[in-house]
Amino acid sequence: MTGATNASHEKVLPFLKWAGGKRWLADSYTHLFPETYGRYFEAFLGSGAVFFSLRPNNAVLADANKELIECYSAIRDQWHAVVAQLKIHHRHHSKQYYYEVRKSEPRLPSTRAARFIYLNRTCWNGLYRVNLKGYFNVPIGTKNNVLLDTDNFEELSNILCDTELVASDFEAVIERAKDGDLIFADPPYTVRHNLNGFVKYNEKIFHWDDQVRLRDCLKRASDRGCLIFLTNANHPSILNLYRNHFDIITLERSSVIAARAINRGKYEELVIKNF
Repeated sequence: MTGATNASHEKVLPFLKWAGGKRWLADSYTHLFPETYGRYFEAFLGSGAVFFSLRPNNAVLADANKELIECYSAIRDQWHAVVAQLKIHHRHHSKQYYYEVRKSEPRLPSTRAARFIYLNRTCWNGLYRVNLKGYFNVPIGTKNNVLLDTDNFEELSNILCDTELVASDFEAVIERAKDGDLIFADPPYTVRHNLNGFVKYNEKIFHWDDQVRLRDCLKRASDRGCLIFLTNANHPSILNLYRNHFDIITLERSSVIAARAINRGKYEELVIKNF
C-alpha cells in the first residue's frame, strides 16, 4: 500500500481560499487519517488543503466545478504561463480592472486559470459564486495582493504531476475506489430544515437528496473495503444520516468566512469515518 509522503517535505499551502476549506483540518488533525492506503480519492476538491498536506503518491482529485479542475490542470501542466499572467493581474489590479477581468472570457487554459486565481484572491472572502447564467458574480474584496510570499507554483505543479484531475459528480468518482483506497469527502454543508444563509446558498448547489446519495455511495464504498473519511456539519440531520453506519468524531474549528470579526467564532464539525 502507498501512504502519505508529506513527512519529508516542507509544508506547501493551498493556492486558493475556499469557503468551507479544510486548512484547519490539515493543520491540526492529519493524525486522524490512516498512515497507509492504496489510491487517494478526493470527491470535493475545493482548495485541496488535505491533499496538499497528505501529499499522497497516487491520487484522483475531483470536483463538480469545471473551472476549478481546469485551474488545477493548468498549474500541473503549464504553471509558468499561469504565473506570467498572474504577474500582469498583480501589476494592474484596481477596482475597474477587477470588474473588467470578472466579465472577461479568456481563451487559453493558462489565462483562464490565472483569471480564476486572481478573482479568488481579490474578491470578497474568496467566495466562489455564479449567477443563474453561470457567470462569476462576487464583488471585489479588500485584498490587493495577487501574488503572495507563500506562492510556490512550481512545487504545486510537482505535487500535482501524477494526479488524475476529474470534473465530475462525486458518485462517479467514488464508485471507482477499490479495497484499501482512501476516500476523503468534504461536501457542502447542506442540512435538513436549516435557515442558515450559508446553508441555504449550499442548497442551491448541493441538495439534501445529494447528502443522502453521498451517504449511500460511501456505504457501498465501505462495503468494498475502502477507507472513508468524511467531514460534515454537526447537525442532528447529519448525525441521523450516518450514526448507524460509521464512527463519528466532533472537532472544533474557527470560522473565518464571516464579513465581521465579531461574527467569527468557534464551531463544531463532524468527522465521519470507518477505521
